[in-house]
Amino acid sequence: MEAETLALTQGIDFSMWGLFARATFTVKLVMLLLTAASIWSWAIIVQKLINYRQARRQAARFDQAFWSGEPLDGLFDQLGPEPAGHSERIFAAGMAEWRRSHRSDGGLIPGAQARIDRSMDVAIAKETEDLQRGLSVLATVGSTAPFVGLFGTVWGIMTAFIEIAQQQSTNLAVVAPGIAEALLATGLGLLAAIPAVVFYNKLSADSDRILGGYEAFADEFATILSRQLDS
Repeated sequence: MEAETLALTQGIDFSMWGLFARATFTVKLVMLLLTAASIWSWAIIVQKLINYRQARRQAARFDQAFWSGEPLDGLFDQLGPEPAGHSERIFAAGMAEWRRSHRSDGGLIPGAQARIDRSMDVAIAKETEDLQRGLSVLATVGSTAPFVGLFGTVWGIMTAFIEIAQQQSTNLAVVAPGIAEALLATGLGLLAAIPAVVFYNKLSADSDRILGGYEAFADEFATILSRQLDS
């Protein structure tokens, strides 16, 4: 009996593709959904890693130019009203409002400092949205993928038990394929969720550090303009 069971199980394809091909429509749908979620998560992860590295380099390069002693008006003229870097856009927002706050006779319109601060706050809010775009997807995948995989497992095991009842046999050759297909759904759920959770935490921390640098720069820049306003 054991030799017959072993011969039957050896004839079954237990590869991932074989398990997928034998799964029911519902379990296949779960597997496809989890695979798509994993691919989407990795695309966001790679994109964010590249974007954050570029943001740090741009910030370091701009800080060097900002503190080089070059006049701020000259630096603003070089960058233009819509520069590429995140820090540069915050600087440009403050400088643009600074220039708009001057009357034609050279005097300042009252409330210039508050308007400059608000302009840079709005610019920081836009950069925050840009830097953190996609992180909610990682959070969603990380929190829901294991449960989606578990649903596929429960459905697959239920189907396996129904097949056992129909065939009135608990032979390993009858039980093993259905159980393996069901467990594959859980494995795919964890495969999608674990990288999403790990990189969500890392990218969130990186984003907070980058944004903290932007806020510190905006405060320093506002202080410099405040001195000029009071002089």
